[in-house]
Amino acid sequence: MNRRAAGILILCLLCFVRISPAQEITLAAAADLQFAFPDVTARFQKDTGKRVKLIFGSSGNFFTQIQNGAPFDLFFSADIDYPRKLEAAGLAEPGTLYEYATGKLVLWVPSESKLDLSRGLKVLLDPGIKKIAIANPQHAPYGRAAVAALQREGIYDKVAEKFVLGENISQSASFVASGSAGIGIVALSLARAPAMKEKGRYVEIPGDEYPAIQQAAVILKSSKQKETARQFLDYLKTAVMLDLLKTYGFSVSRDPSSAP
Repeated sequence: MNRRAAGILILCLLCFVRISPAQEITLAAAADLQFAFPDVTARFQKDTGKRVKLIFGSSGNFFTQIQNGAPFDLFFSADIDYPRKLEAAGLAEPGTLYEYATGKLVLWVPSESKLDLSRGLKVLLDPGIKKIAIANPQHAPYGRAAVAALQREGIYDKVAEKFVLGENISQSASFVASGSAGIGIVALSLARAPAMKEKGRYVEIPGDEYPAIQQAAVILKSSKQKETARQFLDYLKTAVMLDLLKTYGFSVSRDPSSAP
């Protein structure tokens, strides 16, 4: 083999390694992970050399897409019921369902807002508020939780006409940040992110005012990279990653058997 032919062979091999699908997994991730997961995946990629493609959106929309054959490897849902349904339907890899966190709701306003957040949800009755951003409760778990909290507070019917519905919880937060809404009910994980923290302030909505936002992941049966997907899921279960999720405002449970 001459030198030129050898060079071409090496280039071909390098290209194959670079584009090998086994080196990359695609994650369908709930929008409340928009800031936390780039951090998680960057560390995973550095430690393993495996690449991760992140796609963020509403859990309900992802659920429908997966039922219709969307080519994801892992599904990180903000509602544990969606992975459970996929498992029951035979669309998830058996035994891979993992409850990775519990989400929290907050009231969030821009820094310049004069609203008194110490009033809690009652502040939404302020006549100066024209628009309230929440995630669409039809397919976004955080939206359903927001509606439940407002109903428990007895003010849902008084404020519902002011809703601006985001496709997901991240879009709801962007409505407030851009001035399209005066206040929003968003995820604590978004409010704590540096990009949001610098633009506004928040107060947590007590967890007993809405059903627990149990979030779970599952490896999809159709995945062609199950080994890498399992590796990522195991990586997320480590103590370091659980602590990282906590810094973004998620509640996590430490299982000694899965968090070394």
